[in-house]
Amino acid sequence: MSDSLPGLERIAERLAQLTATLERLVPQGAGAPDWGASIAFRWRASSGRLDPIAHPATLRLEDLQNIERQKEELARNTRQFVAGLPANNALLWGSRGTGKSSLVKAILNAYASDGLRLIEVDRHDLVDLPTIVDLLYDRKERFLVYCDDLSFEASDASYKALKVALDGTISAAGDNVLIYATSNRRHLMPETMQDNQQARAIEGEIHPGEAVEEKISLSDRFGLWLSFYPFAQDEYLNIVQHWLGQLGVAARLGDDQEWRAAALRWALARGSRSGRTAWQFARDWAGRQGLK
Repeated sequence: MSDSLPGLERIAERLAQLTATLERLVPQGAGAPDWGASIAFRWRASSGRLDPIAHPATLRLEDLQNIERQKEELARNTRQFVAGLPANNALLWGSRGTGKSSLVKAILNAYASDGLRLIEVDRHDLVDLPTIVDLLYDRKERFLVYCDDLSFEASDASYKALKVALDGTISAAGDNVLIYATSNRRHLMPETMQDNQQARAIEGEIHPGEAVEEKISLSDRFGLWLSFYPFAQDEYLNIVQHWLGQLGVAARLGDDQEWRAAALRWALARGSRSGRTAWQFARDWAGRQGLK
C-alpha cells in the first residue's frame, strides 16, 4: 500500500496542474475593470473582461486637417451624448487613410474630461455586446463602443449581433452607450451582381431583391453617417505641412519646393493622397532632416 503513495501523489500533482491550466484557458466571466485606470478600454473575449489601455492615442481635433464638416458633426453628436441629450450611433465610412479612426480617437481626448470613455471591440467579438452593455449599465460615465474597420461576410454571426444592438432588444440598453464604427464600405457587407439579379419590376415599380435590403439594413441603423473622400493635392500638402510643423520641421508652402516635390512623389508611389500618407511622409522627411 505504501508503495502506491508516490504514484498517487504524482497523479494528484498532475491533476492540480491540469486544473490550473484549464482555469487559465476558460473565461472566468466578465468583471468590472478599474475605471480610473484609463479613458479607454479593450474588450478581451478570451477572458471576458475589459482591460485598460495604458497609453491611449493622444490625437487632437486640431491635428485633423481638411475634414472640418465631419469633425463638426461628430463633435456635436458627442457633445449631445455627454450632456445626457439624445444622440445617434455613428458610422464613419469612406476611403482608407482619410481620418476616420483618428477622428474617433481625437473625439475621445476632446471629451474625456466630460466623462467620455471608449470601449474598443474587435469585429469578431461583437457577439459579446449584450455582456459589455450590461457591464456599463449603471456607470455614470458616457461610453463609446468603438469598432474599427467594420465589415462583414454574409454568414458572419457578429453581423446580426450588431444589428440587434443598434435596433434594441427586449432588454433596455443604457442611455450611456453609443456605437461609433468605421468602415471602408458604406453598407458594411459585400454587394454582388447576384443581388441585382433578384430585382424585379411589377407594373413599373422596381422591387429590389431581399438580399440587397438585408445588406442595407445594418448601415441604415446608424443614425449619423459621415463620409470621407480622398484629398485634393493642395489639401494633401497642407496636411503634410501641418505634420512637419508638429515634428519640428519648418515647412511653408512655396518656400521649399524640395519637400513639396518629395511629398507628391511619396503619394504617387502609394497611389493615395490621404492623411495617413501625409503623416508617413512627414515622419520620413523629418527623420531624414534630423540625420543631416
